[in-house]
Amino acid sequence: MREYKNLIIGFGKAGKTLAGYLAKKGEKTALVEENPLRYGGTCINVACIPSKSLEHSAALSATFGGSLAEKKERYRAAIAEKQRLTGFLRQKNYEKIASTGAEIIDARAVFLDQHHVKLQFPDGRVDEAEAERIFINTGAVTVIPPIAGIENNPKVFTSESMMELSELPEKLVIIGGGYIGLEFASYYNNFGSKVTVIQDSEQFIPREDKEMAALIEKTLVESGIEIIKGAKVEEIQGGSVRFTVGGKAEEKTGDAVLLATGRKPNTANLGLEHAGVDVTARGGIITDKQCRTSVNHIFAMGDVRGDLQFTYISLDDFRIVRDALAGKTRTTENRGAVPYAVFLTPPFARVGLSEEEAVAAGKKFKKTLLPTAAIPKAQVLRETRGALKVLIEEGTGLILGAHLFCPESPEMINLVKRAMDSKIPASELAEQIYTHPTMTEAFNDLFA
Repeated sequence: MREYKNLIIGFGKAGKTLAGYLAKKGEKTALVEENPLRYGGTCINVACIPSKSLEHSAALSATFGGSLAEKKERYRAAIAEKQRLTGFLRQKNYEKIASTGAEIIDARAVFLDQHHVKLQFPDGRVDEAEAERIFINTGAVTVIPPIAGIENNPKVFTSESMMELSELPEKLVIIGGGYIGLEFASYYNNFGSKVTVIQDSEQFIPREDKEMAALIEKTLVESGIEIIKGAKVEEIQGGSVRFTVGGKAEEKTGDAVLLATGRKPNTANLGLEHAGVDVTARGGIITDKQCRTSVNHIFAMGDVRGDLQFTYISLDDFRIVRDALAGKTRTTENRGAVPYAVFLTPPFARVGLSEEEAVAAGKKFKKTLLPTAAIPKAQVLRETRGALKVLIEEGTGLILGAHLFCPESPEMINLVKRAMDSKIPASELAEQIYTHPTMTEAFNDLFA
């Protein structure tokens, strides 16, 4: 029997950070990870970092043009660079946590009761561990829809396996028009694939501001991406996707089919029922505002909670748990405005309310829409597509929402979040001195 004060299941952003923090305090801490290729978590290995490495390579490839053979060679080089990068970061994460004194255990952890887990090792060995406190950070997994023809189909990929494909597909069919699907559509379109996106919703990115969603859709279509809305996928045979739109049967064939059908909390094999940890219908671990589960000494952090699936939310969950252990009051309710970005070409970033949400909330506001082409730095970057939209509350002058569809928007949005959290009026961003030429100086006009 192994005994610890703290047992952390999952080497994700929150889990690894908490393991290092507690170990440095001198507390006996173990970090359990069943897959050595996941050291550092989903973001580093199969999500944010590798996909953005491909995004950067794809954007460069698009500027070079050339023959299909040349594009395929650049794609192979991009996959190799992605693999080098993830391998490097994975090793650095392992070394960093190991150096803190936390014990890293390569095994699957399954709850036996509220204080004990079974450790199942790859070589078949089994052990048990007891812990005073247990923290769960096992992330999320791809949702596989019940579509005939998916199982054992070598032409069907998830977002994770797609990034291991070393041969550029000349035609790519993507099932799902959410953020993951659209990012991959943009990447592979830039690499030179003919991309078709098939989505079930009649409305394009329905959670977004309708004016901005229409502009994003128009930009993607003009770049060469085909978007089919209101489709019901019936089956997949090889690379052929059969679906109906308005009752009419249609078919699209690709060299590869990407399932971009969402991700769900990774809780299926944890044995949570043995510990009395409550979950939602989708498997998300139910927590209070300090990330405690239904069992007081068991916490859950990151995507496994079924909340916002961002690595920076996982990091903030760590801060919340850290403070909860110290008796402090940080909670999920005082994160402030949560920004996010979708890495298209150009990228889209948002924080706060959409126009429709502001109207529904009864807010009185002024709307400003600034074309990207009006920004000198956008002209320098030769990327003038898109627009920047903000909503400013009447009377207070506070920012209700910002929607930036332009180069460097993922960086720009962080300043807007800071202003919103600090209740800095839009007029101060308008009067701020910015370096020139930069994309951020567009705030002089946008918030005026």
